[in-house]
Amino acid sequence: MWLNTTTSSFLLTGFPGMEKAHHWISIPLLAVYISILLGNGTLLFLIRDDHNLHEPMYYFLAMLAATDLGVTLTTMPTVLGVLWLNHRKIGHGACFSQAYLIHTLSIVESGVLLAMAYDRFIAIRNPLRYTSILTNTRVMKIGVGVLTRASLSIMPIIIRLHWFPYCRSHVLSHAFCLHQDVIKLACADITFNRLYPVVVVFAMVLLDFFIISFSYIFILKTVTGIASGEERAKALNTCVSHICCILVFYVTVVGLTFIHRFGKHAPHVVHITMSYIYFLFPPFMNPVIYSIKTKQIQRGIIRLFSLPHTRA
Repeated sequence: MWLNTTTSSFLLTGFPGMEKAHHWISIPLLAVYISILLGNGTLLFLIRDDHNLHEPMYYFLAMLAATDLGVTLTTMPTVLGVLWLNHRKIGHGACFSQAYLIHTLSIVESGVLLAMAYDRFIAIRNPLRYTSILTNTRVMKIGVGVLTRASLSIMPIIIRLHWFPYCRSHVLSHAFCLHQDVIKLACADITFNRLYPVVVVFAMVLLDFFIISFSYIFILKTVTGIASGEERAKALNTCVSHICCILVFYVTVVGLTFIHRFGKHAPHVVHITMSYIYFLFPPFMNPVIYSIKTKQIQRGIIRLFSLPHTRA
């Protein structure tokens, strides 16, 4: 392998054939981006500011919100740059860094959802020891572990991108850099970079999903053993928001995978649109889900946005 010196940049792509409509397309995308920033930013502010939310469940929610913000802030500059300014050039270093962050944060999101399942498992299976098991130190260690696992697992394939020669069109398929998009332009043996991500997805994302599924089997077994119907409903209600976030994340993962594997003859715009849904739908929906289904978050939002009462 040798370092490529023929060109120092790639070309990003918006919506091919729809360039004249880029400014119009950017309007709903910008609205979604702003909603994601406000929604997840509000969650982080509330969890930091409200002492009633200083519990493991909400610390994990803060990790999820921070991850969603990271994905949005990583993709937003290049997407809007292409749609608003037709700024398509991106240097190799910037492109590889963006790809690294995007893929790392996707693995982090899966890990955080797994940590949240563990939190609900402990809260329902062993409520009397909940705070002694999930101490602040342990929550922090779990967060660091999730981040370390993701960042180290993605690093090998991104490092190799720096040493591939790129002698094809240099035109990427999206308005942001993805590893699978970049390696298509490499003129070298990319077998490792093709197979390794499959192993990572199987060993982490799919494994996370199976562990989450098994944890909920045990949770349901515990809940069905509770004598009081009211207590059963209360226990299950604490899991509803998390289950909705799991469905939102994994359904978009399956949808994107399905399009890539079986939709090769579908119009390219379908692939692009599905990629935007994958990156934008979970960060958009997660704050909405928790705002609707979690009373503590609802009360915090009402306190935050209510006008101060004037004294008579």
